[in-house]
Amino acid sequence: MTLKGVIWDMDGVIVDTGEFHFQSWMITLAPYGIPFSRDIFNNTFGMNNEGILKLLKGKDFDPQMINEISERKEITFRQQIRGRVKTLPGAMNLLKSIRKENIPQAIGSSAPQKNIDAIVGELELKDYFAVQVSAAEMPGKPDPSVFLAAAQGIHAPAAQCIVIEDAIAGVEAALRAGMKCLAVTTTNSASSLSAAHKIVNRLDEISVGDLFSMFHETPDT
Repeated sequence: MTLKGVIWDMDGVIVDTGEFHFQSWMITLAPYGIPFSRDIFNNTFGMNNEGILKLLKGKDFDPQMINEISERKEITFRQQIRGRVKTLPGAMNLLKSIRKENIPQAIGSSAPQKNIDAIVGELELKDYFAVQVSAAEMPGKPDPSVFLAAAQGIHAPAAQCIVIEDAIAGVEAALRAGMKCLAVTTTNSASSLSAAHKIVNRLDEISVGDLFSMFHETPDT
């Protein structure tokens, strides 16, 4: 068993977008009278919009209203990040190191595809990813659908993929997919991410060799 693919979550892993998302939710939900807080945000980060809104308003919340609020929130988010989004420490070096080893990489994110495209475009990351998969139209994390689709897109067996995540729901999704999981404590504590196979505070604390070692192997170079 060896490493055949790396699947990246985006928000909180590649880019620091937490505050942009929080402010976008606050701005969007206020006219609807839907309460939102830091605690709610932290507990739902990594879920897709439908999952978040159903948690806030109940499973029977009007689907049309979900779509309306989601669209407004994401338009606000894309306005917020323009010219302001940056990669998190270590992300670029790790992306480059993995590419040097010819290991295919994918994005598996709960974000809508327009958000993924906006961030990848802003940071000029397109060449690093064979596929960019959005879970916005899938069952949201912790359902593993987005990671399984990403693995299929890079033609890698699930059991030979590593997911890089920062969200509790994302870690659970990776495990449900039968994948290894590297967790980063960007938005959650190490204790809350303890189900992951490996935990770091920042991606500059880890090398591509450490990823191979999760399969008890070392890279060829």
